[in-house]
Amino acid sequence: MRELSSNIRKVEPAIHRLQDDGTFPNNKQRPLIIYPQALNLPQDNAAAIIESVLQQNGWGNSWRNGIYSYHHYHSTAHEVLGIYRGTVRVELGGPEAGIEANAKAGDVIIIPAGVVHKNLGASADFACVGAYPPGQHFDMNYGNADERPQADKNIASVPLPTTDPVYGTQRGLTDYWKK
Repeated sequence: MRELSSNIRKVEPAIHRLQDDGTFPNNKQRPLIIYPQALNLPQDNAAAIIESVLQQNGWGNSWRNGIYSYHHYHSTAHEVLGIYRGTVRVELGGPEAGIEANAKAGDVIIIPAGVVHKNLGASADFACVGAYPPGQHFDMNYGNADERPQADKNIASVPLPTTDPVYGTQRGLTDYWKK
């Protein structure tokens, strides 16, 4: 496998601050970060390359699959999604306070704890890798009234990652997610 740095492009991120809409807490302190085309992926081993980049930067407990087609969020972990095949239209932040984004192979989406996400439609070949900062394990929340205020407490106590999943300590979320 090639040196991983050859797979990483320095790109300007799209930063989105998503507010609580009454149903979904989102995250008032930590913005959603989208790195368009941050990864230069070959046809072969694209998922393995993403996993290696994430692991090299301390993000683990990874999985390969897609994005659920219903609203959900994690109150106990931040999440990164690295798209390795196909395209997806994803809603981030919910229908009231969120955004819709198109993502394709090579894009990376960093989702802070509390930010709701949903697959609105994808190509038949769409697939992504998901991972989490060290020691963080995700829960599943769906916007039900009985999830709060515990979800709000959980979100407030999720620790900041010490590294960006793509750029490590060099740049990225460490610049945008301040204490």
